[in-house]
Amino acid sequence: MTDRRELWSYREIAAHIGVRPDTVRSYRKHALLPEPDVVERGRPLWYPETIREWVSRRPGHGWRRG
Repeated sequence: MTDRRELWSYREIAAHIGVRPDTVRSYRKHALLPEPDVVERGRPLWYPETIREWVSRRPGHGWRRG
């Protein structure tokens, strides 16, 4: 079994980027999220580094309307 402390689910990704977990699921459905690093018991999981890299390449990174 994989060490869960090193992997993020939809919930951790959502918290990291400031959206709801359903939004992250939608990103995956529309191929806007990287492929999971691991699928454990049918659940996709990502290494934090994978998500941080993805965030750094997202359009509009670093800009938020106030």
